[in-house]
Amino acid sequence: MKRNTFTETHIVKILKDLDSGKQANDVARENGVSKATLYNWRKKYSGMGASELSELKALKEENRRLKHMYAELALDHRLAKEIIEKKL
Repeated sequence: MKRNTFTETHIVKILKDLDSGKQANDVARENGVSKATLYNWRKKYSGMGASELSELKALKEENRRLKHMYAELALDHRLAKEIIEKKL
């Protein structure tokens, strides 16, 4: 079964339909997702607009880059420590 991937902006549009008064069953059926997925999205993306979503995406990307940089530095530090211990 093919799994649909929705962009954050599409999810926000779906949630706006849900918040506008449509029934959860109808919105879920129109978009091919379950009611549980709708409620999980509501919990995760509640009250967000397009600009806030782009900011969140940028922050997640920056966080990913920083974690990668930290991992590289920690590895370099560990290697340097082992080299120093061998020399002593």
